[in-house]
Amino acid sequence: MNQPRIAFLGIGLMGHPMALNLLRAGYPLNAWNRTFSKAESLRSDGALPYHQAQDAVKDADIVISMLENGPVVDAVLFSEATLAALKPGALVIDMSSIPPAMAKRHHQLLAERQHGYLDAPVSGGTLGAEQACLSIMAGGSKADFERAGPIFSRLGKAATYIGPAGSGQLAKCANQAIVGITIGAVSEALLLAAQGGADPAAVREALLGGFASSRILELHGQRMIDRSFMPGATARVQLKDLQTILDTAQQEDLQLPLAEQAFAQYKHLVERGLDGVDHSGLLLQLEALNAPARLNDRETIKPNDMPEA
Repeated sequence: MNQPRIAFLGIGLMGHPMALNLLRAGYPLNAWNRTFSKAESLRSDGALPYHQAQDAVKDADIVISMLENGPVVDAVLFSEATLAALKPGALVIDMSSIPPAMAKRHHQLLAERQHGYLDAPVSGGTLGAEQACLSIMAGGSKADFERAGPIFSRLGKAATYIGPAGSGQLAKCANQAIVGITIGAVSEALLLAAQGGADPAAVREALLGGFASSRILELHGQRMIDRSFMPGATARVQLKDLQTILDTAQQEDLQLPLAEQAFAQYKHLVERGLDGVDHSGLLLQLEALNAPARLNDRETIKPNDMPEA
Protein backbone atom coordinates (compact mmCIF):
# COMPACT_ATOMS: atom_id res chain seq x y z
CA MET A 1 0.00 0.00 0.00
CA ASN A 2 1.29 3.46 -0.92
CA GLN A 3 2.29 5.72 1.93
CA PRO A 4 0.38 9.01 2.21
CA ARG A 5 2.27 12.05 0.96
CA ILE A 6 3.25 14.46 3.71
CA ALA A 7 3.85 18.19 3.46
CA PHE A 8 6.16 19.30 6.27
CA LEU A 9 6.14 23.04 7.00
CA GLY A 10 8.97 24.28 9.19
CA ILE A 11 12.40 22.70 8.74
CA GLY A 12 14.09 24.13 11.82
CA LEU A 13 15.81 22.74 14.91
CA MET A 14 12.89 20.38 15.55
CA GLY A 15 11.39 20.07 12.09
CA HIS A 16 14.54 18.95 10.30
CA PRO A 17 15.13 15.73 12.30
CA MET A 18 11.39 15.00 12.39
CA ALA A 19 11.08 15.30 8.62
CA LEU A 20 14.21 13.20 8.20
CA ASN A 21 12.73 10.41 10.32
CA LEU A 22 9.60 10.39 8.15
CA LEU A 23 11.70 10.22 4.98
CA ARG A 24 13.71 7.33 6.41
CA ALA A 25 10.42 5.54 7.17
CA GLY A 26 9.53 5.73 3.48
CA TYR A 27 7.02 8.57 3.44
CA PRO A 28 7.05 10.78 0.33
CA LEU A 29 7.55 14.28 1.67
CA ASN A 30 7.25 17.87 0.47
CA ALA A 31 9.33 20.33 2.50
CA TRP A 32 8.83 24.04 3.02
CA ASN A 33 10.68 26.56 5.13
CA ARG A 34 10.80 30.34 5.05
CA THR A 35 14.56 30.02 4.48
CA PHE A 36 14.47 27.82 1.39
CA SER A 37 17.96 26.37 1.92
CA LYS A 38 16.69 24.50 4.99
CA ALA A 39 14.03 22.74 2.92
CA GLU A 40 16.55 22.20 0.13
CA SER A 41 18.87 20.44 2.60
CA LEU A 42 16.44 17.50 2.64
CA ARG A 43 16.47 16.99 -1.14
CA SER A 44 19.33 14.48 -0.94
CA ASP A 45 17.21 12.43 1.48
CA GLY A 46 14.31 12.29 -0.96
CA ALA A 47 12.23 15.35 -0.07
CA LEU A 48 10.78 17.73 -2.63
CA PRO A 49 11.55 21.29 -1.45
CA TYR A 50 9.16 24.14 -2.23
CA HIS A 51 9.46 27.92 -2.15
CA GLN A 52 5.77 28.45 -1.30
CA ALA A 53 3.74 26.70 1.41
CA GLN A 54 0.66 26.52 -0.83
CA ASP A 55 2.65 24.58 -3.43
CA ALA A 56 3.96 22.18 -0.80
CA VAL A 57 0.49 21.24 0.48
CA LYS A 58 -1.46 20.92 -2.77
CA ASP A 59 -0.89 17.17 -3.30
CA ALA A 60 -0.35 16.22 0.36
CA ASP A 61 -2.65 13.81 2.17
CA ILE A 62 -1.26 14.96 5.51
CA VAL A 63 0.16 18.39 6.36
CA ILE A 64 2.44 18.72 9.40
CA SER A 65 3.51 22.11 10.71
CA MET A 66 6.35 22.69 13.18
CA LEU A 67 6.52 26.48 13.38
CA GLU A 68 7.73 28.84 16.09
CA ASN A 69 4.51 30.38 17.36
CA GLY A 70 0.82 31.01 16.76
CA PRO A 71 1.16 34.12 14.57
CA VAL A 72 3.54 32.23 12.25
CA VAL A 73 1.12 29.28 12.04
CA ASP A 74 -1.66 31.72 11.19
CA ALA A 75 0.44 33.45 8.52
CA VAL A 76 1.76 30.27 6.88
CA LEU A 77 -0.74 27.45 7.34
CA PHE A 78 -3.94 29.45 7.65
CA SER A 79 -3.33 31.98 4.91
CA GLU A 80 -6.06 31.99 2.27
CA ALA A 81 -3.58 30.76 -0.32
CA THR A 82 -2.55 27.73 1.74
CA LEU A 83 -6.10 26.88 2.83
CA ALA A 84 -7.33 27.05 -0.76
CA ALA A 85 -4.53 24.74 -1.89
CA LEU A 86 -5.24 21.95 0.62
CA LYS A 87 -6.16 18.64 -0.96
CA PRO A 88 -9.78 17.60 -0.25
CA GLY A 89 -9.94 15.58 2.96
CA ALA A 90 -6.38 16.42 3.98
CA LEU A 91 -5.44 15.96 7.64
CA VAL A 92 -3.63 18.94 9.15
CA ILE A 93 -1.42 18.15 12.16
CA ASP A 94 -0.08 21.24 13.88
CA MET A 95 2.85 20.17 16.06
CA SER A 96 3.81 23.74 16.92
CA SER A 97 3.16 25.15 20.39
CA ILE A 98 0.33 27.67 20.13
CA PRO A 99 -2.44 28.94 22.45
CA PRO A 100 -5.24 26.42 23.09
CA ALA A 101 -7.87 28.96 22.00
CA MET A 102 -6.11 29.37 18.66
CA ALA A 103 -6.03 25.58 18.17
CA LYS A 104 -9.80 25.47 18.72
CA ARG A 105 -10.27 28.22 16.14
CA HIS A 106 -8.06 26.40 13.64
CA HIS A 107 -10.03 23.20 14.15
CA GLN A 108 -13.30 24.98 13.45
CA LEU A 109 -11.91 26.67 10.35
CA LEU A 110 -10.69 23.39 8.87
CA ALA A 111 -13.84 21.49 9.83
CA GLU A 112 -15.88 23.98 7.82
CA ARG A 113 -13.72 23.08 4.82
CA GLN A 114 -14.03 19.31 5.45
CA HIS A 115 -10.43 18.83 6.55
CA GLY A 116 -9.22 16.93 9.59
CA TYR A 117 -7.20 18.65 12.31
CA LEU A 118 -5.06 17.69 15.28
CA ASP A 119 -3.17 19.99 17.61
CA ALA A 120 -0.25 17.75 18.53
CA PRO A 121 2.59 19.60 20.25
CA VAL A 122 5.60 17.66 21.44
CA SER A 123 8.05 17.42 24.29
CA GLY A 124 11.56 16.01 24.17
CA GLY A 125 13.61 18.72 22.47
CA THR A 126 15.99 18.30 19.58
CA LEU A 127 17.43 15.09 21.03
CA GLY A 128 13.96 13.56 21.19
CA ALA A 129 13.31 14.69 17.61
CA GLU A 130 16.57 13.16 16.39
CA GLN A 131 15.99 9.86 18.20
CA ALA A 132 12.27 9.71 17.30
CA CYS A 133 11.34 9.48 20.97
CA LEU A 134 9.22 12.59 21.34
CA SER A 135 6.21 12.68 23.64
CA ILE A 136 3.24 13.74 21.49
CA MET A 137 0.10 15.26 23.04
CA ALA A 138 -2.84 15.30 20.63
CA GLY A 139 -6.17 17.10 20.62
CA GLY A 140 -8.92 16.61 18.04
CA SER A 141 -11.16 13.77 16.98
CA LYS A 142 -10.30 10.21 17.95
CA ALA A 143 -10.65 9.17 14.28
CA ASP A 144 -8.07 11.74 13.17
CA PHE A 145 -5.77 10.63 16.00
CA GLU A 146 -5.99 7.03 14.82
CA ARG A 147 -5.36 8.13 11.24
CA ALA A 148 -2.18 9.87 12.38
CA GLY A 149 -1.02 6.93 14.50
CA PRO A 150 1.47 5.40 12.03
CA ILE A 151 3.10 8.80 11.50
CA PHE A 152 3.28 9.54 15.22
CA SER A 153 4.97 6.16 15.75
CA ARG A 154 7.81 7.33 13.49
CA LEU A 155 8.27 10.55 15.46
CA GLY A 156 7.80 9.61 19.08
CA LYS A 157 7.85 6.93 21.71
CA ALA A 158 4.48 7.99 23.10
CA ALA A 159 1.51 9.61 21.40
CA THR A 160 -1.34 10.30 23.82
CA TYR A 161 -4.86 11.28 22.88
CA ILE A 162 -5.74 14.07 25.31
CA GLY A 163 -9.24 15.08 24.17
CA PRO A 164 -11.01 17.51 21.82
CA ALA A 165 -9.26 20.25 19.83
CA GLY A 166 -7.10 22.46 22.02
CA SER A 167 -6.44 19.69 24.55
CA GLY A 168 -3.03 18.89 23.12
CA GLN A 169 -1.98 22.51 23.59
CA LEU A 170 -3.29 22.48 27.17
CA ALA A 171 -1.10 19.44 27.86
CA LYS A 172 1.86 21.27 26.33
CA CYS A 173 1.14 24.27 28.57
CA ALA A 174 1.26 21.92 31.56
CA ASN A 175 4.53 20.46 30.30
CA GLN A 176 6.15 23.86 29.78
CA ALA A 177 5.02 25.11 33.17
CA ILE A 178 6.80 22.17 34.80
CA VAL A 179 9.89 22.62 32.60
CA GLY A 180 10.23 26.38 33.09
CA ILE A 181 9.63 26.29 36.84
CA THR A 182 11.91 23.27 37.36
CA ILE A 183 14.77 24.84 35.39
CA GLY A 184 14.47 27.79 37.78
CA ALA A 185 14.54 25.45 40.78
CA VAL A 186 17.63 23.62 39.51
CA SER A 187 19.38 26.92 38.75
CA GLU A 188 18.69 28.21 42.25
CA ALA A 189 19.79 24.94 43.86
CA LEU A 190 23.16 24.92 42.05
CA LEU A 191 23.72 28.61 42.82
CA LEU A 192 23.00 27.96 46.50
CA ALA A 193 25.38 25.00 46.58
CA ALA A 194 28.19 26.94 44.91
CA GLN A 195 27.76 30.02 47.12
CA GLY A 196 27.99 27.88 50.24
CA GLY A 197 31.22 26.28 49.05
CA ALA A 198 29.93 22.89 47.87
CA ASP A 199 30.87 21.38 44.54
CA PRO A 200 27.71 21.84 42.41
CA ALA A 201 28.60 18.83 40.25
CA ALA A 202 28.76 16.63 43.33
CA VAL A 203 25.51 18.12 44.65
CA ARG A 204 23.78 17.33 41.37
CA GLU A 205 25.09 13.76 41.49
CA ALA A 206 23.80 13.31 45.03
CA LEU A 207 20.39 14.76 44.22
CA LEU A 208 19.96 12.42 41.24
CA GLY A 209 19.83 9.55 43.73
CA GLY A 210 17.03 11.07 45.78
CA PHE A 211 13.52 12.49 45.64
CA ALA A 212 14.67 15.66 43.84
CA SER A 213 15.81 13.65 40.83
CA SER A 214 14.30 14.74 37.50
CA ARG A 215 15.06 14.79 33.81
CA ILE A 216 15.66 18.54 34.14
CA LEU A 217 18.24 18.03 36.90
CA GLU A 218 19.89 15.25 34.89
CA LEU A 219 20.18 17.00 31.53
CA HIS A 220 19.89 20.73 32.18
CA GLY A 221 21.75 20.52 35.48
CA GLN A 222 24.68 19.10 33.54
CA ARG A 223 24.37 21.87 30.95
CA MET A 224 24.59 24.44 33.75
CA ILE A 225 27.66 22.80 35.26
CA ASP A 226 29.32 22.58 31.84
CA ARG A 227 28.07 26.07 30.91
CA SER A 228 26.89 24.59 27.64
CA PHE A 229 24.01 26.82 26.54
CA MET A 230 23.81 26.10 22.85
CA PRO A 231 20.07 25.70 22.29
CA GLY A 232 18.03 22.59 22.11
CA ALA A 233 15.08 24.81 23.02
CA THR A 234 15.71 28.54 23.25
CA ALA A 235 14.97 30.93 26.09
CA ARG A 236 12.87 32.91 23.60
CA VAL A 237 10.58 29.95 22.98
CA GLN A 238 10.35 29.13 26.69
CA LEU A 239 9.29 32.73 27.35
CA LYS A 240 6.68 32.50 24.60
CA ASP A 241 5.31 29.28 26.11
CA LEU A 242 5.14 30.80 29.59
CA GLN A 243 3.26 33.77 28.15
CA THR A 244 0.76 31.33 26.60
CA ILE A 245 0.41 29.57 29.96
CA LEU A 246 -0.33 32.84 31.78
CA ASP A 247 -2.72 34.05 29.10
CA THR A 248 -4.60 30.75 29.23
CA ALA A 249 -4.69 30.85 33.04
CA GLN A 250 -6.16 34.35 32.92
CA GLN A 251 -8.89 33.15 30.56
CA GLU A 252 -9.69 30.41 33.08
CA ASP A 253 -9.57 32.84 36.04
CA LEU A 254 -6.54 31.10 37.55
CA GLN A 255 -3.51 32.54 39.34
CA LEU A 256 -0.22 30.68 38.76
CA PRO A 257 2.38 32.49 40.89
CA LEU A 258 5.25 30.08 40.20
CA ALA A 259 4.74 30.37 36.44
CA GLU A 260 4.59 34.15 36.86
CA GLN A 261 7.96 34.21 38.61
CA ALA A 262 9.56 31.97 35.99
CA PHE A 263 8.12 34.20 33.26
CA ALA A 264 9.56 37.33 34.90
CA GLN A 265 13.08 35.89 35.05
CA TYR A 266 12.98 34.56 31.47
CA LYS A 267 11.75 37.98 30.38
CA HIS A 268 14.77 39.63 32.00
CA LEU A 269 17.06 37.07 30.34
CA VAL A 270 15.60 37.77 26.90
CA GLU A 271 15.69 41.53 27.44
CA ARG A 272 19.44 41.23 28.12
CA GLY A 273 19.85 39.89 24.57
CA LEU A 274 20.20 36.24 25.56
CA ASP A 275 17.06 35.06 23.78
CA GLY A 276 19.00 32.51 21.70
CA VAL A 277 20.60 30.57 24.55
CA ASP A 278 19.17 27.25 25.67
CA HIS A 279 16.38 27.62 28.21
CA SER A 280 18.70 26.12 30.82
CA GLY A 281 20.53 29.44 30.43
CA LEU A 282 18.08 30.86 32.97
CA LEU A 283 21.05 30.26 35.29
CA LEU A 284 22.72 33.26 33.64
CA GLN A 285 19.87 35.54 34.65
CA LEU A 286 19.94 34.31 38.24
CA GLU A 287 23.71 34.83 38.32
CA ALA A 288 23.22 38.39 37.10
CA LEU A 289 20.48 38.98 39.67
CA ASN A 290 22.87 37.94 42.43
CA ALA A 291 25.99 39.57 40.96
CA PRO A 292 26.46 42.39 43.51
CA ALA A 293 26.59 40.09 46.52
CA ARG A 294 27.43 36.68 45.21
CA LEU A 295 30.21 34.19 45.41
CA ASN A 296 32.93 35.69 47.60
CA ASP A 297 35.52 35.38 44.81
CA ARG A 298 34.27 31.89 43.84
CA GLU A 299 32.93 30.96 40.42
CA THR A 300 29.28 29.90 40.41
CA ILE A 301 29.81 26.90 38.17
CA LYS A 302 32.64 26.19 35.72
CA PRO A 303 33.83 29.31 33.83
CA ASN A 304 33.55 28.01 30.26
CA ASP A 305 32.76 30.62 27.64
CA MET A 306 29.06 31.15 27.03
CA PRO A 307 27.97 30.47 23.42
CA GLU A 308 26.76 33.31 21.29
CA ALA A 309 23.04 34.00 21.58
